[in-house]
Amino acid sequence: MNDRNSDNPYEDFKSDCVKEVSKQSEDTEFTNITNDWLNVANRYKYSYHYEWLGRPIIQYPQDIMAMQEIIWSIKPDLIIETGIAHGGSLIFSASMLELNAMSEGPVDAKVLGIDVDIRKHNRDAIEAHPLYHRISMIEGSSISSDVIEMVKEESKNKNNILVFLDSNHTHEHVYKELIAYAPLVTLGSYCVVFDTVIDDFPKSMFPNRPWGPDDNPKTAVKKYLNEHSEFIVDEYFQNKLKITVAPDGYLKKIK
Repeated sequence: MNDRNSDNPYEDFKSDCVKEVSKQSEDTEFTNITNDWLNVANRYKYSYHYEWLGRPIIQYPQDIMAMQEIIWSIKPDLIIETGIAHGGSLIFSASMLELNAMSEGPVDAKVLGIDVDIRKHNRDAIEAHPLYHRISMIEGSSISSDVIEMVKEESKNKNNILVFLDSNHTHEHVYKELIAYAPLVTLGSYCVVFDTVIDDFPKSMFPNRPWGPDDNPKTAVKKYLNEHSEFIVDEYFQNKLKITVAPDGYLKKIK
């Protein structure tokens, strides 16, 4: 029996991809090679070497592609991001919102970035960017009550909210971010928690950082998911990306 949907070749193609991703997720050799690659790549700060429309974006290209897929499909009218750094991720989100607006997405969609320290040269570059009209920024700790209240105020009357967590990577900080911002995510959308991969690296990889194995975003995600059944890990993303800083970090709101 032919289960191909000849009336929709795109859906047939996607169906094939789902099957292939499932197979590659079960390939132990592929997984081991990927893990070895990740360990070597991290020695050279591999994720630091990319830019998006003129600003450094400290992400693996694979995760950038996944973020693009999510933003395009969800069509959020608000993206909340913790962690700004050089601003590349804000510019990326703004560019996707601009494209969405050209394709029946919300015309007034914004990305809201939060960072405890927005350095002047980064702020100046972000504010000078042609996509700045879609960006707002808050300087302050993402887990402070004042900042959380400001974000909640910005979230009022929004229909589709997407959250990216990528600031301080300790268990305590990320868990508090999840408590504060995950409830703002709308049904069917995502809270993506970056750098869960820290849990898979040796402590020696982070000699001057307060985080490491057993104290990182993945441990915070595990605790949060044990307490909140409204989110699940969408394993499809990590299974197809393989190279990702966010294993078990693509959290989809299902209820």
